[in-house]
Amino acid sequence: MDELRKVTDRPLALTLGEPAGIGPDIAIKAWLSRNELNLPAFYLLGDRDFLNARAKALGVNIPLADVGTHEAAAAFAQALPVVSTGRMATASPGQPDARSADAALASIRCAVNEVRAGRARAVVTNPIAKSVLYRAGFNHPGHTEYLAELAAADGKTPQPVMMLWSPALAVVPVTIHLALHEAIARLSRDLIVSTARIVAAALKSRFGIANPRLAVSGLNPHAGEDGTLGSEERTIVGPAIETLRAEGIDVRGPLPADTMFHGAARLTYDCAICMYHDQALIPIKTLAFDEAVNVTLGLPFIRTSPDHGTAFDIAGTGRANPASLIAALRLAERMANTEPK
Repeated sequence: MDELRKVTDRPLALTLGEPAGIGPDIAIKAWLSRNELNLPAFYLLGDRDFLNARAKALGVNIPLADVGTHEAAAAFAQALPVVSTGRMATASPGQPDARSADAALASIRCAVNEVRAGRARAVVTNPIAKSVLYRAGFNHPGHTEYLAELAAADGKTPQPVMMLWSPALAVVPVTIHLALHEAIARLSRDLIVSTARIVAAALKSRFGIANPRLAVSGLNPHAGEDGTLGSEERTIVGPAIETLRAEGIDVRGPLPADTMFHGAARLTYDCAICMYHDQALIPIKTLAFDEAVNVTLGLPFIRTSPDHGTAFDIAGTGRANPASLIAALRLAERMANTEPK
C-alpha cells in the first residue's frame, strides 16, 4: 500500500511553453481552478520570477512556491509549484524573443527527465512557437519529433505517433508536420502499419479499450473512386489494412475521408487514422476545439498537450481559455491511472 501511494501521489510535470504565448496564462488559470475542477496535482518547470511577472500582468494574485520535485505535490494545494530549470525567460506577452528559446527547450528536457526518473507521472506540454525556436537553432519539425529524440535509448529513437483525442473523436495522422507533397511521397504501407500497431496497443494499455476499432481513411477524394481518382488506396492503404487484419487488429478502410466524421460514423470506431495532418486535425478541431488534447503515443512515457497554439495576440490579456490544458491534465492523469496490459 505504501508503494502504491508513492506512485499515485506523483504530480504531473507541466512545461512552460513559449514564454511570449499563452502557456503561462493558462497554467496560472488552471491552478486557480484546481479546487473547483478537482484537478490532479501538477508543477511547472520554469522561472518563478517570470511567472510572477506574468501573473501581475494578468492582474492575478497567485502564490508561487519555488520547490524541489519532492515538495511539489504537497505545495500544490496552497501554491502553484515551480521547479526551476535554471534558464531565465525574458519575453514579454505577445512579443516572441529568441533569447527565451532556451527557457522553453530546457523546460521540455527537464520534464522528460522528471518522468523518466519516476518523479512525475506524465509530461504535459504547453504550446511552443516553432518559428522562434528555429531562429535559435532548433532543428526538429515540432514537439512530437523532439520528444522522440529525448526518449531515445540504446541508439534507437521510438516512432512518435500524434493522436488528437476528445470525448467526441480521436484521430491520428500517419504523416505529421510535412508539406503536403512531401507527406504523399513519404506515405507507405509500412508507415501505416507501424502507426496503426502503436495506436491499437495504446488504446488497450492506456485508454482501457479491450478491442480497439480503427477506421482508416483513403488518401484521395472518395478513397480513390476505384482507382479513377488515384491509385494509393490500392497500392498502399489497402495492403496495409490487409496486414493489420491478418494480425488480428479490428480495422476498416480505406474509407472516404469526407464521410468518416459525422455522428453516426464516429460511433463505429475508436480512432480514425488519416493519411496527412489536416485530414485528421480539421474534423477534430471543428468538433472539439476547446476539449481536444494532443497525445504522443509510442514514447516510453505519457505526454499530453493542449490542442492549440501560442495565441500571441491574446497573451497577457487574461482572455486565454485554459479548457484544453485542463483537458490535457485530466487525460494525462487518466492515462497514468490505466494499468498497462
